Amino acid sequence: MKFLRPRFLGTSLAAVACICICCYASAQSQAHKPARPPYKPVAAIKSAKQNFDVLVFTNGDSLKGKFLHAVAGKLVFHSNMLGNISVPWSKVKELRTASRLAVLPGSVTVRHGKVRGNVPIGTLTLANSTITVHQVSPAPSVNIPVKHARFVLDEHTLEKELRNHPNVFQAWNGSITGGANIVQATQKEYTFSGGIALQRVSPTVSWLNTRVRTTFDLSGSYGKITQPGYSKTSGTPPVTTYVPSTETKSAIYHADAEQDNYFSSRFYGLVQGSLDHNFAQNLALQQSYGGGIGWTAIKLPTQEFDLKIALQYQGQRFIKASPGQNRTLAGSNLALVYQLRLPHNMHFLQNAAYNPSFNTPHAYSENETNTVTIPFFKNLSFSMGTIDSYLNAPPSSLPPTKRNSFQLTTGVSYTIRSKY
Repeated sequence: MKFLRPRFLGTSLAAVACICICCYASAQSQAHKPARPPYKPVAAIKSAKQNFDVLVFTNGDSLKGKFLHAVAGKLVFHSNMLGNISVPWSKVKELRTASRLAVLPGSVTVRHGKVRGNVPIGTLTLANSTITVHQVSPAPSVNIPVKHARFVLDEHTLEKELRNHPNVFQAWNGSITGGANIVQATQKEYTFSGGIALQRVSPTVSWLNTRVRTTFDLSGSYGKITQPGYSKTSGTPPVTTYVPSTETKSAIYHADAEQDNYFSSRFYGLVQGSLDHNFAQNLALQQSYGGGIGWTAIKLPTQEFDLKIALQYQGQRFIKASPGQNRTLAGSNLALVYQLRLPHNMHFLQNAAYNPSFNTPHAYSENETNTVTIPFFKNLSFSMGTIDSYLNAPPSSLPPTKRNSFQLTTGVSYTIRSKY
């Protein structure tokens, strides 16, 4: 026994040491383990994750998604299943938003980028045709009847439109149009036409008065008709002669740009410039630059009518001209622009201008364009229009110079909408 006791004692001490080390390690791990969060009911956890907006219709149906904005008595709501839908306020029974929105009632006016009056901002609830804006405490909640809520928009858009301006590549809207006509028969004929029309308005929303509007247009039409040559036999004795081929060419190009700076909701100052080439009128290049004022006489959701007057410099250089026939003119530009939004997203646009000359009265010119676009698939539209140009006193040439040129164009347009 005296030989076994030390061995037993050593084994016991080793076991005690292992137990102590394990207990210490366990205590250390418990010390660094994060505390268990307090218990929350399942319903509370689910409601915390519901950061979407809820729209309930008068028939009891409901949608979950995101409230985008409301303008002119209609709200736009985004649903993952249905996309963006437009609904009149009269069809809405309840509304609950998780995002903060700004409500601009009828008493609020917006001028020169500043909102005058109180604009409540917060989450919204709608019941009994009344919108309640839950502002951040200590600001009280505000009740606004639906019929007085002219515009409802998110807080980010409000600040962006008031404080920022789009850069040169943003907020452009317009279309690119192209068309062609090719004939291969007893004669060869082809015509190509196309154009780009762009417009940028700042601010980009309808609830703010326009501060700056920029437009750019580029259009062109080129065509050629070739009548092949042929042999002709006549007389006695028969004599064969060869009639050479003939070509008839048309080339009409136009480009213009304008910037309008508004000093009230309807009146604005403008600067403009344009370039024209017309082979039928013997016109190599006509360039015009000027400035003036404009007035928006009609401004409705479905139509807009502008009148403009400007003083301008105009230079005319002709293809076939004798010395002294090229002109430098001082005159004015009287113009109108009419836009009409038709059902089914169809659109009608008319531009007309009269350009009298002060130093050479008989050298006046006129032009008019009319365009109708009819959407048929996503961003694609069928386009049809007329271009009428009149130059009163072009120099005579061979072939004979035409004072008036008229085009009927058809093609396909692609709608451009750049984001801001």
